Amino acid sequence: MAKVANQPLFPLPFLVFFVLSIIFGFGITLSKAVSQTRYYKFEVDYMFWSPDCVENIVLGINGTFPGPPIRANVNDTVVVEVINNLSTEGVVIHWHGILQRGTPWADGTASISQCPINPGENFTYEFKVDKPGTYFYHGHFGMQRAAGLYGSLIVDLEEGKKEPFQYDEEINLLLSDWWHTSIQEQEVGLKSNPMRWIGELQVILINGTGQFNCTSLDKYNTSSEHCEWKDQCAPFVLKVEPNKTYRIRIASTTSLSALNFAIANHTMLVVEADGNYVDPFETSDIDIYSGESYSVLVTTNQATTQNYWASIGVRGRKPKTSPALLLFNYLPNSVAKLPISPPPETPKWDDYDRSKSFTNRVLASAMNTTKPPPIFTRRISLLNTQNRINGKFTKWAINNISLTLPSTPYLGAIKFGLNSTFNQTPPPETFPKNYNIKIPPPNPNTNTGNGVYRFRSGEIVDVILQNANALTNNTSEIHPWHLHGHDFWVLGFGEGKFSAADETKLNLKNPPLKNTVVIFPFGWTAIRFVADNPGVWIFHCHIEPHLDMGMGVIFAEAVERVREIPPYALACGRTATHNVVPIIPQPKPPRGPGPVIPYFMLWVIGLVIIVCGIGLFGVCLYRIGLRRGYTFNNLSWRPYLGLSDSQSNQIEFSDLSRSNLTQEESNPTQEESNPTQEESNPILEEP
Repeated sequence: MAKVANQPLFPLPFLVFFVLSIIFGFGITLSKAVSQTRYYKFEVDYMFWSPDCVENIVLGINGTFPGPPIRANVNDTVVVEVINNLSTEGVVIHWHGILQRGTPWADGTASISQCPINPGENFTYEFKVDKPGTYFYHGHFGMQRAAGLYGSLIVDLEEGKKEPFQYDEEINLLLSDWWHTSIQEQEVGLKSNPMRWIGELQVILINGTGQFNCTSLDKYNTSSEHCEWKDQCAPFVLKVEPNKTYRIRIASTTSLSALNFAIANHTMLVVEADGNYVDPFETSDIDIYSGESYSVLVTTNQATTQNYWASIGVRGRKPKTSPALLLFNYLPNSVAKLPISPPPETPKWDDYDRSKSFTNRVLASAMNTTKPPPIFTRRISLLNTQNRINGKFTKWAINNISLTLPSTPYLGAIKFGLNSTFNQTPPPETFPKNYNIKIPPPNPNTNTGNGVYRFRSGEIVDVILQNANALTNNTSEIHPWHLHGHDFWVLGFGEGKFSAADETKLNLKNPPLKNTVVIFPFGWTAIRFVADNPGVWIFHCHIEPHLDMGMGVIFAEAVERVREIPPYALACGRTATHNVVPIIPQPKPPRGPGPVIPYFMLWVIGLVIIVCGIGLFGVCLYRIGLRRGYTFNNLSWRPYLGLSDSQSNQIEFSDLSRSNLTQEESNPTQEESNPTQEESNPILEEP
């Protein structure tokens, strides 16, 4: 190694290069370590099951009901291969609450983002999860969600990061409603003349289990010996330890029902709604509408010798079934020890003031730095009405148009300019100002349509959801509206018809971000979002039969900016034969839970590669220098070492290719220190 007088062993430029290489290498290995690809394989099929102790047919995944839970960390990639084992039906799966930025084709909406997966075929969804929260997935073809095609989807923070609230353990609840009539019978009834309504739910299910006509659960002070429970329908038990704080994640995938959740003698701290942090607030119970999700913190600080009931009842519709009960089991108490206190009483189903009071308390957390733009660039008012087609068939309509979906998915049709596949006239952006929302529509007839609202990239869109009287006098229903591909700011709720005077009521300071919002009877709800996610997205009532009856609209945003769409997503309708969309076999991803290399090994491997690369680079430079006879006296080396002319004259270099150096050669004379022009440009010789 050369000696440098009054200089560090490694010059500054070399050290900077080395340090930056290490940092860059660690960044690469860290990103690989934190972000994973999570692989799942879903086989969808009908099967016999007893979710409420009555055997029925359900839509299951991999032989289970509900479907397998999906769990990932922020920035992970989720890959799900869905195999349709149904004999006569297509299938798609929607990842509720996942924004699908860059992957609009994976949203899982039949005739909108993709073609249905045909019987016997498979489809691979691949998308990135970019924010933590409580989500779920469900079927989005026909009424398959009502048949049981759903499951939990949880996104945790990146490894090493912590939530802004503390808790000891976690409980995950997926709520749904259940009928004994098949979805095929329900759909035929909705399309009949006269319409045959599906009726009220028969059972509330908690993680796929419930008890039909098991009246002993309604009486807290009686035994349960009269209920014949099976493994698939045993009462749900929450096993908890005293003096701990539990995060209870609650998601509602109900087909029809709004629900209320409460735990006897306990309060809940609401901390998350629809995957977004909210300003924490305490409550004794929560209202949750179809498509919504919440996280609440519950501390087990009650008498440790007792168990407690938790109750889930119906809101917004007159119930014809008893509340579902689950046991809050304080360990080590036996589950056979029934609570001495009664279960919480569900608020009256039409106590809307209580519902509005809870909903208005859901506000953005101070941690949510994303504020709504102060003004909108476009406003659309959507009137929700119940109507008829040809005076016979009952439908739901938006601005007097009942949505029917085309056979060619909108995403491909708009991307490739297949204008004949759907109506190019956009739907109305408002409704007559003199429309009386307090009475049934004077002209109940409506039209079907499949037009699209188109937005430019970056447009700031306000949507005013306006509720109205249905076909029956003094009847206006609750509608939970869900927007795909976006979170939106909930600016406010109000009574009656939205007017200019209501502008001052809009909350621009701390509105919550959500993906599902309720519109109360005879009222309005205002939301705002930015059209910044290229794709085609449906905005619809999340009540399954209402959507089946046409209650939705289509938003198309800068579809020309959508990049690659997998051809197998569009293998139907006009896109199946369009020359720019060849049909090719879809790739099958490898299977497994994720990477098998531990994280610390990725760090070590990355560091070894970097160090070896730097070392090899240095050795190569050194050997080349020796072969060419360079010495550190040579001016051509100065730039690489960061030396000035005066500094280079202080360097002594020993040519290792010479084995017999004399003392004179080791201590050059003044003449040797100032070589002639000929000596300063030596002839290259082979060693």
